[in-house]
Amino acid sequence: MAYTTTIRVYYEDTDMAGVVYYANYLKFLERGRSDAVRDAGISQLDMRNAGLVFVVRRVEADYHRPARFDDVLTVETGLEDMRGARFTMPQRVLRGDDLILTARIDCAVMSMDGRVARLPAEIRHKLAELLL
Repeated sequence: MAYTTTIRVYYEDTDMAGVVYYANYLKFLERGRSDAVRDAGISQLDMRNAGLVFVVRRVEADYHRPARFDDVLTVETGLEDMRGARFTMPQRVLRGDDLILTARIDCAVMSMDGRVARLPAEIRHKLAELLL
């Protein structure tokens, strides 16, 4: 994986047992992807102003170990299988060397009116430069 983001688990992220609630991992993964895109020099606000947005088409996630309140997690984000309007971002969540979660996120580019749009060449290049 080419890009990492650090996240601390807050009380609001956990269930009554102090374990991260399963759906909250999706927020952690989103933060990892958003940080990677931003650090690649891609402004999602500029994209939106140009009439394009990234959307999630599919999520595959495997939970390996629980994360708990106050853990410091690392979200790793990569890039693979970039095609005309879509791409896949494999991600991992770790606590130190312990693997917490693995995921594959299929993303696409859409116009603001909900139509599939090609990934602009400049954005394709910036993503590949940072994440490959």
